[in-house]
Amino acid sequence: MVQRIKLAIVELTGLSKDTLHVYVGLGVFLAVAAVSPRRLRSIVPLLAVAAVAVAGEIVDLWHDRSSVGYWRWEASLRDMLNTLFWPTVIWLLARFSILFGQNSEK
Repeated sequence: MVQRIKLAIVELTGLSKDTLHVYVGLGVFLAVAAVSPRRLRSIVPLLAVAAVAVAGEIVDLWHDRSSVGYWRWEASLRDMLNTLFWPTVIWLLARFSILFGQNSEK
């Protein structure tokens, strides 16, 4: 069921699965940061992205095992990297640079 929904989103948007992982990661990160007290500097939005990415890969693992008989871990690793890359970059910049305003951590 989840795989059908994912494929429908791919077809509806015309975007690749890899691109959708990037968008989901950024969307979750920014949505959680918007309600987090320390916004982009908080680790909470990054942990939320990681939780969503892990949950998605657990679903993919279950699907892989039932459809192809084994876990395609290379695809899961790529998906995790695509989902976490830009949220991690933004979090690091917000946390350790002055790019997003005064850094209160230093």
